[in-house]
Amino acid sequence: MKYLFCLTLLLSGVITNAQDIAGTYQLHSSSSDHELKRTLTLNADGTFEYYNFRWLKSGIPPETHTYGKGTWTQNKKIIVFSTEASDLDDKFTLDFNGTKARFISKSPRDKSDRVIETSIRFYESEIFWIKGMTVVKK
Repeated sequence: MKYLFCLTLLLSGVITNAQDIAGTYQLHSSSSDHELKRTLTLNADGTFEYYNFRWLKSGIPPETHTYGKGTWTQNKKIIVFSTEASDLDDKFTLDFNGTKARFISKSPRDKSDRVIETSIRFYESEIFWIKGMTVVKK
C-alpha cells in the first residue's frame, strides 16, 4: 500500500509538471513587407505540433507554410523533441530530432514585481532557423 501511494504521488507530480508546460506558444512578427508567425503546441500527452507561416512581399513564393509534429519529453527545465518516421509525410516535413529547448518561467519563490513571460527558448536544433528562437505562451 505504501508503494502504491508513493507511485501515485510521483506520477501526479510528473503529470502536473507536464500540464504546466503544456499549451500553445507563439512568435509573431510583421511589417508592411513581411509577416512571420510560428506556433508550437505542446500537448499534455507528450505530443507536439509546430506550424510556421512566412509571408515575404518579395519572396518566391511569397507565402510558405511548414509543419512538424512528434513527441516531447521533459527533464527538469529541458524539453527534448523527437520525430518518428511515421510522423513525417507530405504536410509534416520538419524533422525535430536533435532539437532541445529550455522552459522559462518565473520562479514561485520570486516575489518581485518583475515580469518574466512563460516561454520556450530553443538552443539546439538541426533546423537552422529554430536554433535561438523564443516562443511565448499564450
